[in-house]
Amino acid sequence: MIEFACHCRAARLGAPEAPTEVSECNCSICRRLGARWAYYRPSEVTLPAPQSTQPYVWGDRMLAFHRCRSCGVTTHWQSLDGSRDRMAVNARLIDGLDLSAVRVRQFDGAETWRYLDDN
Repeated sequence: MIEFACHCRAARLGAPEAPTEVSECNCSICRRLGARWAYYRPSEVTLPAPQSTQPYVWGDRMLAFHRCRSCGVTTHWQSLDGSRDRMAVNARLIDGLDLSAVRVRQFDGAETWRYLDDN
């Protein structure tokens, strides 16, 4: 099990293993957050205590972005309607993860909704 934790460590998540691939999205919120998203099935992730995060929902109201109520660090996003069998956790929250050893895929969430490195 690998731990993801915000700056103050009040919001902690767990996943079965460290990511070997993450996504950077250029949509209006992700580019501002600067997160590198690691994807897991919701059933694989141990979520933080509900009172430790605050969700942010906007636009088409499909996703809830969660941040720590104490330090404000973005921890993860989840599908609101349960139609997606995946969620994303901010890989930058893994202490000691060498991000230079992880494949970073660029996702065009601003226009095409496709990975830019797919041919």
